[in-house]
Amino acid sequence: MRPHASSRLVATCAAVLALVVAGCGSPEQASTPETGAQPPTRIFAADNGEVSIPVAPQRIVATGYAVPALIETGAPLVGISTWERGVPLMSPEDKAAYDGLEKVAGELAAETDYEAIARVDPDLIVIGVPAPILTDVDVELLESVAPVVAIGPTIPSKWREVSQRQADAAGVLPAFDALRGEYEAKAAGLEEEYAPAVGSLRFGHVGAYGEVARGTFHREFDGSWGTNVLNDLGVSYYGEVREPGPGSRAVSEYTSLEELQASLGGAEVITYSAEPDGSVREGVQQVLDSPLWQLLPAVQAGRTIPIRYTEAATYKAALTALDAADEALAPLLSPPA
Repeated sequence: MRPHASSRLVATCAAVLALVVAGCGSPEQASTPETGAQPPTRIFAADNGEVSIPVAPQRIVATGYAVPALIETGAPLVGISTWERGVPLMSPEDKAAYDGLEKVAGELAAETDYEAIARVDPDLIVIGVPAPILTDVDVELLESVAPVVAIGPTIPSKWREVSQRQADAAGVLPAFDALRGEYEAKAAGLEEEYAPAVGSLRFGHVGAYGEVARGTFHREFDGSWGTNVLNDLGVSYYGEVREPGPGSRAVSEYTSLEELQASLGGAEVITYSAEPDGSVREGVQQVLDSPLWQLLPAVQAGRTIPIRYTEAATYKAALTALDAADEALAPLLSPPA
């Protein structure tokens, strides 16, 4: 349902939801078979306030960034939003789980199907969208179906904390902790290997979200999409956003191609976002095709490096990103000829 649907459509949806909830939320079903008592609850601090949620939810709907986080940790999901950006990062078993789950929302928060969510009868709804986008979701309507916790990222690197909170709400922290431990151990080993070689170098990054129509490229700094996993290897991106804004604009900016030299001329190494298959998006390709690109010192020195899997937003996906970063940065371990 779109956020600006007519009041008539909203009223109709609410009426349908009331019927569905009345049918699937009876006291008999809500109680435990053994005791007839309500399942235990706890207070959870979410982006939308303190919410009473089941201690051990059994039927979870997840949207946005919560989709891969809860699939990877084996949460008891009954419905999800689509999350196509994360499919290339999924293991075969996680992809099979993703394909098999009912899709109750689209890629955008505004593409939430409230009736479909009610039909899968969740006991918890985890909305994984950034706070500014939460206004595109009718949270009050969803709360008539099940407790709703909104847990979304602020800056890109915060996927670590966000995925932990999502796993906590879903009751799957042990599985989350195992994945985090695996990632942190691997990252620590790679940092020990790479930090001596890269720690003193000035890195710059060209992100995937440049706007060709406006003639701008996407410059990313520490803690952004294309940089945060490499930060864990000891890579540091010089500079800072000139006019910081909310969310991702605190760690990245959109700069005119004409300012390419001024923006990245001080970089000794330039990384840039690439797709899983090694191709690049149009916003990156316009930078690589620019005559100004060829004038950059890092380009002339042959120190430009494509970085794949920059949209990793879970520890399992970040393990794949670590492998790709290791492969990409390996030439920097060898002294220049």
